Amino acid sequence: MFWRMIGRTLVRQKSKMLMIAFTVVLGVSLSTAMMNVMLGVGDKVNRELKVYGANITVRHKEAALMSDLYGLNEGQGVTDKFLREEDVMKLKSIFWGFNIIGFAPMLNGRAELQGVGPVTVVGTWMRKHAELNTGETVDTGLRDLRSWWARDLKGDWIGEDDDDFVMVGSLLAGQNGINPGDVLTLSSGGRTKRLTVKGVFTDGSNADTEVIGTLRMVQELMDLPGCVSTIEVSALTTPDNDLARKAAQNPKSLSPDEYETWYCTAYVSAICHQIQEVVRDGVARPVRQVAESEGTILNKTTLLMVLITILSSIGSALAISNLITASVIERSQELGLMKALGAQNWQIALLVLTEVMMTSVLGGAVGYFVGIGFAQLIGQTVFGSTIEIARMVILIVAVILFFVTLLGSVPAIRYLMALKPTEVLHGK
Repeated sequence: MFWRMIGRTLVRQKSKMLMIAFTVVLGVSLSTAMMNVMLGVGDKVNRELKVYGANITVRHKEAALMSDLYGLNEGQGVTDKFLREEDVMKLKSIFWGFNIIGFAPMLNGRAELQGVGPVTVVGTWMRKHAELNTGETVDTGLRDLRSWWARDLKGDWIGEDDDDFVMVGSLLAGQNGINPGDVLTLSSGGRTKRLTVKGVFTDGSNADTEVIGTLRMVQELMDLPGCVSTIEVSALTTPDNDLARKAAQNPKSLSPDEYETWYCTAYVSAICHQIQEVVRDGVARPVRQVAESEGTILNKTTLLMVLITILSSIGSALAISNLITASVIERSQELGLMKALGAQNWQIALLVLTEVMMTSVLGGAVGYFVGIGFAQLIGQTVFGSTIEIARMVILIVAVILFFVTLLGSVPAIRYLMALKPTEVLHGK
């Protein structure tokens, strides 16, 4: 009898139930889309922000100390302290190696440019392909870390084996009439290199006065085989919290449980610590302007999506409340008669709640799949890739749907409780 009554009610009031289901579809689809994007957006936002360059730099510990104490970045006691090129690929062997998506070693030196004078020469991996001992292949280099150069680049990038070519900063090139195709002569310590300009780049910083070549060429010019001044690293990181800030000051101050949590979370300080474990004599420091802006943007994006989910849930609850109350008022004589025949308040409330819950479950199922579609649309439109579907969203949506429907039913249940059969049956 109970289920028969529910079935007949759903048929008789199908327009009201369809409106409830439609409201649930809208709310659940929006919540599903926002939560899937929120849970899958972290790495995608981080990747989008990588156009701003590296967020970690690695230097020799003595050079870093001279820079911290005296502000010296060049000169005796600084530039003669180097890292080893053979340690660079070890970055991919750390616990969070998968989160390191780009890196490039840099060797800085001074050389005499014929017809111009002393200039800064930088050797790097502009484009590097390597195979690790694990069988993993790596494609990295400064080209990925300086992707904005492509907008104003005149000529072309130098390649992995372009030891006879260089790229010149736009300021140096403009002041001296240097263009792609010109041949430059660089000298240092009696060693001379004749190099063809392959491209002129614009960085917007001191790099615009530099000459950039392959790491191997600059090592030969400076007579520094296997040496590296710095390593620029671009890593996907988790925004800092109190634990990360405490660890950044002194990892030894952490308890064993705190240390394990910190070490196994992709905080920029944890990644820096792990880099120092594999790069001999290296000190890894986050580039705070980049790292903090990434965390701020990611936190604000997450907060926005949480607020949208909350507001959509509140809106759904209000809409469901109005529809259920209107439905109960229309059925007041029927429900009053049930009371007059001996039905208890809880039995009638259970009947109404079951009808609404069944409708909400149907609408929720449809809304979930619609929300998945919305999430993929957002992923393709904003990030140019798909959003990974998080299974935990199903449970979260189910809980939200239950409480939204329950809260939306409260006014109707209160009306039922106050319903007096004698008044309703007499048309009052």
